[in-house]
Amino acid sequence: MRSNIFGKLSFLSLFLVVVLLPFFFLPFVNISVGVGKGALLVFGLSFSIIFWSLARFFDGKIVLPRSLPLLGGGAVVLAVFLSAVLVKNSEVSFFGVMFDIGSFWFIFAGFLFMLMCAVIFRDQKSARVVLFGAILSSIVVLFFQTAHLFFPEKLSLGVLDPVLKTSNILGSWNELGLFAGFSALMSLLMVEFFLTTRMEKWILRSLIILSMFLIAAVNFPLVWILLGISALIIFVYKISISAKEAGAEEAGHAKREKDHFPALSFAIIMISLLFFMSGQFVGGILPRSLGVTDSEANLSFGVTMGVAKSVLKDNFLFGIGPNKFGEAWAMHKPVAVNAPINGNLWNLSVSSGSGLLPTIVSTTGYAGILAWLLFFGLFIFSGVKSIFSSIKNGVNWETMAFFVLSLYLFISSFFYPTGPVTFLLALAFAGVFAGLSASNSHNGEISFSFLNDHRKSFFSMLFIVLAIILSSAALFTYIGRLASLSHFREALLAPTIPEAVTSINKALSLYQNDLYLRTYAQIYLVKLGSIAQKKEAELSEEDKKDLQASLDQVVTGAQSAIAYNPKNYINFQTLGSLYENLAAIGVKDAYAGAVEAYKGAAVLNPNNPGIKLSLAIAYNALKKADEAENYAKEALNLKPDYIDAWIVLSQLARSAGKNADALSYAQTALSIAPLDENLKKYVDAMKSGDSSNAAVPPTSSALPSDSTPKIKDTSAKKKQ
Repeated sequence: MRSNIFGKLSFLSLFLVVVLLPFFFLPFVNISVGVGKGALLVFGLSFSIIFWSLARFFDGKIVLPRSLPLLGGGAVVLAVFLSAVLVKNSEVSFFGVMFDIGSFWFIFAGFLFMLMCAVIFRDQKSARVVLFGAILSSIVVLFFQTAHLFFPEKLSLGVLDPVLKTSNILGSWNELGLFAGFSALMSLLMVEFFLTTRMEKWILRSLIILSMFLIAAVNFPLVWILLGISALIIFVYKISISAKEAGAEEAGHAKREKDHFPALSFAIIMISLLFFMSGQFVGGILPRSLGVTDSEANLSFGVTMGVAKSVLKDNFLFGIGPNKFGEAWAMHKPVAVNAPINGNLWNLSVSSGSGLLPTIVSTTGYAGILAWLLFFGLFIFSGVKSIFSSIKNGVNWETMAFFVLSLYLFISSFFYPTGPVTFLLALAFAGVFAGLSASNSHNGEISFSFLNDHRKSFFSMLFIVLAIILSSAALFTYIGRLASLSHFREALLAPTIPEAVTSINKALSLYQNDLYLRTYAQIYLVKLGSIAQKKEAELSEEDKKDLQASLDQVVTGAQSAIAYNPKNYINFQTLGSLYENLAAIGVKDAYAGAVEAYKGAAVLNPNNPGIKLSLAIAYNALKKADEAENYAKEALNLKPDYIDAWIVLSQLARSAGKNADALSYAQTALSIAPLDENLKKYVDAMKSGDSSNAAVPPTSSALPSDSTPKIKDTSAKKKQ
């Protein structure tokens, strides 16, 4: 009895993860949608494992599926684990800032999720419940997102952008399109092959129409390709089986109308072909009428593989480490990314490549990519084997549906940098497929009772106890990190400096990472600036102590971020920026510290012209004009249309009395941005010989004035 209760609770916990995942969020703690979905996975999966373990404890029996895809998943987990262990700064690779999608713990949790789905949803009845639950989830998501297109402000839910129509509860705009394609495919499979009532068919067809509307609104070519090919296969298969009589076993699984023409599948094929072939000519009509635009900046496959090739020269077996594609991108991105055609991509931090497979080539090396190919190969093999087996023994439509749907989701993840929803649903549906395949095949399950065997009982009980302990530990760990993130968000939104200081310290007491440490330093910089605004005569002894203490905290926080992850150029760049701000309030030798910090950033991000320009500005502040000019020219070598660099060169030339060169540089900047009014005034002033009255661009930072309060510097000289 108790076993049955715990079994049902385990089923319910896992079922809720699958159903709630697409639209789950946590607005009450002011965290992102992605983190909320990670919380759902951790909580639901942990409780499911705990309840399943308790059920096994009381019934004394363990049943596990014998599945090739599950073995392949184990190979992936092992490869990612070894990569995380063998690289430096493994904390980033193991967990990341907050359960990052590329981290080992996310991959491990994902495949554990797949295993539990195979264990719990392994019979036909359970699989149907999951499938209908996914349908209901799709209805909620698609209806909400359709309404959000028209009323974004009223349906922001506290987590979505109240103005941006493309903001959604799944992640990126294109991922919404992929999910809509998944919903359309799922509904199409059920209409064509499952026994459904008239009302159910009406609901499913309505869902297909709604899905097609959102797919057209997003107009992501990959969705049209995947949906069109899937509909074509369904169309051909349906035509082929409608020409012959169904066997008795087959007819028990699906009811087909005699001589039924799959008109719905044919319509989807034609629509997909029309939108894909016509491009923006037809595909752009609905987005333009709705006022939505695709503003995503994703890397191409070629650029991603170029980065991977560079990484593999030094880290061919295990890559640069899980969750570290951003480091690989900063170090090895091509100079061509600085071209105007790429917009602001040159100055963006990128955490993923063009898709899952291209990304893992860099992060986990050949070991990782071979493990993933093994998993996917075994998954395809099992699916094809099931298809051929069904031809002989009768089709299990549930098995086929979960295989097709998980295949769609996997391909989406491989060719597009999806968020947690697509990836986790792919693993969940693959798990259900693995469980169904195992239960429907001879000798497809591993089953043993351990109550009457002392040796089996010992090791089984040990396994059960460890499962409960580890699941509970994971649950409490995530609660702590979730709380830390909540305090971190409070620090960012705090109305006063003391409240911000309190919140960031609470966050760091629960969990430390370089993001928190950088923010810690920036908060104390604001506090330092508020004190430094006072005139020196007005500073009390307590103010001076607080001033010095804040100075120490600013530098210590930034240097601690570097110590946590010395491969993240942002940590060095932040330290350099902090030193520049300290120099502005009179900290002695701060510009020298800025130079050293920016040099560290330049080593980790060598093709970023912005860092070169920061070095030029810092050297200019140190009265080292030659070094400043060289770095400004290096920035222009990397990005010839870099307006700020031309302005800095003009300022340097003017300071050196080279007015003709100063004018030439300014005119070049104006030719790049002819509508910039400040540049026009500056050029006109240079032409008239009165450049002193020209508006000084923000990049040309002035040296601190002599009236700025001076602070005794004890931390700016600390070893970095």
